[in-house]
Amino acid sequence: AAMAAEGPPLTGVALAAAPEAVPAGWTAITVTVEGAAANLGKGFGHKGGGYLCVSTGGAQAAPGPVVTDVQVLSDRSPQPAGYTRAPEFPEPRTAGSRKKRVYVKLLPLDAAETAVFDIKLSSKSKALPHYMKIGEMGSFAIWCKKGPVLKSSPPPVPKPRTISAGLRQLSLQPSASDQNSRDVGHGLVGLGVLGRRLDSMILESLRLEKPSMFLKHLSLLFPAMDGVPFTLHPKFESKLSSGSNAILADLNIKSLADIEKEYNYAFVVERTAAARLPPSVC
Repeated sequence: AAMAAEGPPLTGVALAAAPEAVPAGWTAITVTVEGAAANLGKGFGHKGGGYLCVSTGGAQAAPGPVVTDVQVLSDRSPQPAGYTRAPEFPEPRTAGSRKKRVYVKLLPLDAAETAVFDIKLSSKSKALPHYMKIGEMGSFAIWCKKGPVLKSSPPPVPKPRTISAGLRQLSLQPSASDQNSRDVGHGLVGLGVLGRRLDSMILESLRLEKPSMFLKHLSLLFPAMDGVPFTLHPKFESKLSSGSNAILADLNIKSLADIEKEYNYAFVVERTAAARLPPSVC
């Protein structure tokens, strides 16, 4: 069963006559998990024996194929479909007899669901947790560790919004021309000398701790509709603009004293009712 593995997956498995024969980018497996020399001896079919070696691809510009499976078969077994025979370093001069052959299955990284991440050698009686035994060569058992291939998905690209002309008129989002004419962050850049004058007046009102003066100056910068979460439909704007003066003339503006006088509630009814109740209830 595949399990999570650390590091990059293997990109190749090969055989080498000696550790110094391993080319750049490859690593020879020279010791077993018990610490013994991992020379395959006669199992390699070479006078001086041989070694398994692996490659992880290194820092490649484009990810190449990865090893998804490894099989160790006898020389009498046919080559499995979809597998290639592991290369040898250096290349053998003749097709010498091998008691055991190593076959590797390679797949593009995008097409691979699982891959081989590590290969270890041990004595035949040893069992390695989280590793799968793939065969034997010489006096050693060969184990591989598989895991899922983590693929980096590209960041999602938001789809462009298509807004009709009618909805664009109702949108509260300012257009490019409106945004250029109004500095939302400061509100004073497009006002020139007047903006700098209002800026100093607001700061002065804050310094003198006069809230009424601060609100008066602030209203000059931000109209009453700023911050209101709706906007008037364009078909009603003409009616409002044509008779706006008449509407404002009908408004009855009251002072704070008038409002307090009109809505002054003395609790007369409650006090009268409380006075009629027996003392025990009160």
